[in-house]
Amino acid sequence: MKEVTVQELKQKIDNNESFQLIDVREPFEYEMSNIDGENIPLAGIVIESSKISRDKPVIMQCRSGARSAAAVMQLEQLGYTNLYNLKGGILAWAAEYEPDMRVY
Repeated sequence: MKEVTVQELKQKIDNNESFQLIDVREPFEYEMSNIDGENIPLAGIVIESSKISRDKPVIMQCRSGARSAAAVMQLEQLGYTNLYNLKGGILAWAAEYEPDMRVY
């Protein structure tokens, strides 16, 4: 499974690179704290796969990296080859860039 670090994600954001960020946490988690990804909870990732790009990099993100890794595996079964898991999830992002972010 391909992964990106929070530093690589920040560089992509800063460089205005074209990619899609998908947050697979539950809506209540997303409302508490997010980094502007599109919220598609893991339970609905296959059903809502039409919302996920196949022609640019897609970074999957959750709290720690476990659920987003599961999402990557599910979508790869559908033929996706452009997926990356955010290593450490939003916890790593908060630790590195937003120490005041509400995390749980």
